[in-house]
Amino acid sequence: MELRVVAGDILQIEADAALVNLFEGVERPGGATGAVDKALDGIITKLISEGEIRGKLGEVVEIHTFGKIKPARVLVLGLGKQADFDLGKIRYALAEGARALRKIGIKRAATILHGAGAGGISPEAAAQMIAEGVLLGLYRYREFKSPEDEREPQELLIVVRDPEQVRAVEEGVRRGRILAEATNFARDLANKPGSILTPGALAEEARKMASELGFSCEILEREDMEKLGMGALLGVARGSHEPPKFIVLEYSGDPDSPSKISLVGKGITFDSGGLSLKSQEHMKGMHNDMGGAAAILGAMKAIGELRPEVNVLALIPAAENMPGGGALKPGDILKAMNGKTIEVENTDAEGRMILADALCYARRRGAAEIIDVATLTGACHIALGDLCAGAFTNSQKLLEEVKEAASEAGEKIWELPMIEEYKEQIRSEVADIKNTGGRYGGAITAAQFLAFFVEDTPWVHLDIAGPVRSEKERGPLVKGATGVMTRTLANFLLRRSRKEGR
Repeated sequence: MELRVVAGDILQIEADAALVNLFEGVERPGGATGAVDKALDGIITKLISEGEIRGKLGEVVEIHTFGKIKPARVLVLGLGKQADFDLGKIRYALAEGARALRKIGIKRAATILHGAGAGGISPEAAAQMIAEGVLLGLYRYREFKSPEDEREPQELLIVVRDPEQVRAVEEGVRRGRILAEATNFARDLANKPGSILTPGALAEEARKMASELGFSCEILEREDMEKLGMGALLGVARGSHEPPKFIVLEYSGDPDSPSKISLVGKGITFDSGGLSLKSQEHMKGMHNDMGGAAAILGAMKAIGELRPEVNVLALIPAAENMPGGGALKPGDILKAMNGKTIEVENTDAEGRMILADALCYARRRGAAEIIDVATLTGACHIALGDLCAGAFTNSQKLLEEVKEAASEAGEKIWELPMIEEYKEQIRSEVADIKNTGGRYGGAITAAQFLAFFVEDTPWVHLDIAGPVRSEKERGPLVKGATGVMTRTLANFLLRRSRKEGR
């Protein structure tokens, strides 16, 4: 969809529909919505009084204008209560509004700059949220669908009253588009079937993106991993015909600094559970088990276009977890890259093992800080539901920065404790550590397992098992893969660049 910024009056714009807004509880609209209401002989006020327009967040009410203004229709978008208003409400409302445009069959629409008036939000920030909301809300995965009669909106005009605001609004739209398209790129990857997006195919996606955006990409093959001693990753990959790949991306935005941030993403392109085979119910959707890797690649796509002055080392251990003849067996012992041994109690706890080698590699490459993203545990999904990721850390300062970036992205994370006593649950009698800690506190013991390989490097672990996929449309979320943490990580890197005074 094309997004364009124009200076003018929403009443005089040639469009199939105009998008205006209303806060919940307002009885007589003001601003641009008030101007539309007046031109339409008070119809919005009348519908409010009759209870047909309430302004609840996500509500969309269509009104025909019958030639009284240039746009043929007006869609009134609910922003919720003004006391609760923030940038995320704009993103949410515009996503719902964009899907309403599709449902009606609108090709060309115009919108006011939501939130820049009574909401007290800068024009640039409001424009970014409009772009994010529209592009995220309209996303559909269509790669394997037969062609059909398309009703997609083609153009959205963002109308500003003051011509001097156009440049700032265009910059907000540019940034919002980049972040939304990066998220949709991550969604595309995670939505692909496991037979299509193999570890090799994922590596090629990374290589292609890096080439287009001008940062380095190295793919480590099985022989390279053997030389490095990545026994945990290689062990997980043993049951599959698909060879594992270890993807290394480097972005150097600050060549004057030796410091680098490492982003690590779990890249299990399909998880059958291995010999500890999942049930049919739990195996469904396991092509999404590389959602962490997708988020890392999405974030790298965004920073490759936005060019923050930071240095990033992005690592993706990629493999399938399959029950082939060479597959890991419960009771096997693997040696990770740092020489530590792992007793395999359950082959379905494979994600933490491939991450173990990636975390060791990040440390060996001199990462000053590490953030990993992984669909790691069903326990975290049960604890926090479908909308919230779990966060674990050994550095409260680093986690606070990640939380601020997540809030800006509208992505929910909740800190869970690293309870020291729970380390007992992953102590092994035959190896240095075992890969499961039992049923209780499973998200915490998984994080403690990762911490064993992080050692003293400042680190945040994000368990996205719940929010990696959505079963229904909800604001900027759509059915299927969500691309969760793409914009959080991109925002973190952008904020870090600004924080360092660049």
